[in-house]
Amino acid sequence: MLDNLQLLFVWAPVINIQIILEGIFVGAVFALSAYGLALVWGVMNIKNLAQGDFVIMGGYMALALTSANVHLALTMAIVIVTMFIYGWVVYVVMIRRIIDQDMFVSLLATFGLSLLMQQVMNLIFGPEVQTIDMELPVYEAFDGMVTIPSSKIISLIMAAIIAVTVILFMKKSRTGQAIRATAQDARAARVLGIDTDRVYAFTFAFNAALCGAAGVLVSIIWVIQPFYGITYSVRTFAIVTAAGLGNLPGVISAGFGIGLFEKYTGMIMGTAYEVAAPVSILLLVLIWRQISMRRNRQVVK
Repeated sequence: MLDNLQLLFVWAPVINIQIILEGIFVGAVFALSAYGLALVWGVMNIKNLAQGDFVIMGGYMALALTSANVHLALTMAIVIVTMFIYGWVVYVVMIRRIIDQDMFVSLLATFGLSLLMQQVMNLIFGPEVQTIDMELPVYEAFDGMVTIPSSKIISLIMAAIIAVTVILFMKKSRTGQAIRATAQDARAARVLGIDTDRVYAFTFAFNAALCGAAGVLVSIIWVIQPFYGITYSVRTFAIVTAAGLGNLPGVISAGFGIGLFEKYTGMIMGTAYEVAAPVSILLLVLIWRQISMRRNRQVVK
């Protein structure tokens, strides 16, 4: 650890560039799935523990399509549409029945869905770690100390395009406005004539589509494995907890911040601690909010 700290300060400008770039890549990709979770959480009050498994499922679909020589852009479109349909089916079959139940029921139901998805993906694709080999060039700087794979640049651009599209959709479209209205007050939305059941179904399907898009990007720049969903779920929950619900710019900012913290933790303490970084942020945010709530209660008293 001390050697890593010394290396970080001696080669600070160069190493910081590499770490910042890696943190941006992490934040951009997982901001998509985190925003989907924020929508489902804010609109339906469902904490989806299968969020990371949706990401892995999208990654495996991308792996299968690219293995069949399907273009990456077409692969992304197919995965988004397919995951949207899958999310709608999951809502109709399961989520609709637990919306009015307490939080514990939704946690158990989505945890069961997570286990089911893991086993099905393990049965179909096997337990091996896999990735999509794009065979694209890697750009280097500072005598090779800073490396930027073309695949990560492509993923960042695609994530930015999807994020801008989502922002415009949520602000300009009638469906996006209906989602926001339902999130604020579902009962008032029903009075205004909004079909909240349809909004719930669309929101969950939209979340699955965003996870699928994130899964495509993950399969390009990292690795996928049937049981990696939990690590991705932890990242998304940490981002949403830090950013709040329904705020895409805030989710993106939190994603970048957590991505940077994760990469700096890996640099200083070792890559084995990278997964622990989002968990520590999640715990710190929860503790801070609990302290703030207690202070507010004391002021009210």
